[in-house]
Amino acid sequence: MSKPMSKLRFFSLRFAKSLAIYGFIAACSTTAAVLTTARLMPTTAQQVPSSGSGRLLTGSSFIASVADQVGPAVVRIDSSRTVTRQSGPFNDPFFREFFGDMWEQPSSRVERGQGSGFVVEADGVIWTNAHVVEGADTVTVTLRDGREFSGQVVGEDPLTDVAVIKVEAQDLPTVTLGNSEQLRPGEWAIAIGNPLGLDNTVTAGIISATGRTSAQIRVPDKRVQFIQTDAAINPGNSGGPLLNERGEVIGINTAIIGGAQGLGFAIPINSAQRLAQELIEKGRVEHAYLGIQMRTLTNDLRQQINRDPRSNLRLSADEGVIILGLMRNSPAVEAGLEVGDVIVAMNGNSITEAEQVQQVVQDVGVGESIELEIDRAGRPVSLDVQTKALPQQRR
Repeated sequence: MSKPMSKLRFFSLRFAKSLAIYGFIAACSTTAAVLTTARLMPTTAQQVPSSGSGRLLTGSSFIASVADQVGPAVVRIDSSRTVTRQSGPFNDPFFREFFGDMWEQPSSRVERGQGSGFVVEADGVIWTNAHVVEGADTVTVTLRDGREFSGQVVGEDPLTDVAVIKVEAQDLPTVTLGNSEQLRPGEWAIAIGNPLGLDNTVTAGIISATGRTSAQIRVPDKRVQFIQTDAAINPGNSGGPLLNERGEVIGINTAIIGGAQGLGFAIPINSAQRLAQELIEKGRVEHAYLGIQMRTLTNDLRQQINRDPRSNLRLSADEGVIILGLMRNSPAVEAGLEVGDVIVAMNGNSITEAEQVQQVVQDVGVGESIELEIDRAGRPVSLDVQTKALPQQRR
């Protein structure tokens, strides 16, 4: 029997006393747009080119040519943060009065992480993953030519795993951004990064798929769809560029599914560009939300709920998305939504999966109204709900 795919691993390196690789196991329910579904600055020379732009690098050595072209703009990112260990009960002043300092006092340690990134503007604007610089006290950026710079985190967005770093420099080598909307499965994919501290490593494969939802790859809290590739992505690759055969950046390498071969994922560069713009302008990304916990309604789930005497619910809808929980003072509560409501349509379009709800909320943005068609215990109900910005403390 084949082993199930275990967890999605976000690949930067973090060292304490031993190496720890960050991972995330998705929950079976989707907190949506909802709670977080249960998915960064104007550019000038780096505008997304139109279809067919950019020089196609042909010949048997085109991958080497891409590496030569883009490699100088790919950077290693070293970060550190101080973590304080919680004190035990014997460090309470009451115990210390009688026993003195015979038990260890609270202590702190420095955790070090490593990932990749790439220079987008010559004056030192760098894009990477949010988990590469999460909680960092210091950030050091190293170029391929050996130059080191102290970096400042301009902004990071954990819900999409995108971050922007700035270093004080001029005339740095830069990448060219491609157009991830035009990707097709089977096209070349080239990854450059620093896996396991091995700087400037180049791997190649193909685009396996596009538009992978966060639920499909088992990270339902992420508000972004992913490019799937079989180009090797390893610890330390996080934040590095995924390139096409012309050497244009089409994605930011982010994660793989642990225990599987050839299942790597990258954030599409068009999405990253929009997020980078907002991070530069505001220091954060505003995400719309409703404040519901939801799941796709299936026959099995409907029967399970109807049989459970504790649920106090009787569902009759054949399909839709059931609301399992409501966040206090949320847009959903203000609109009159109730636990047990089944969302069957949004803005006139039928809804059959939880991911659709999340996508609609994300697409309409903050402060916009959404028309909902609800099945409430067999009775049709129409409601309007106005989205709000997801509170910072909920991220």
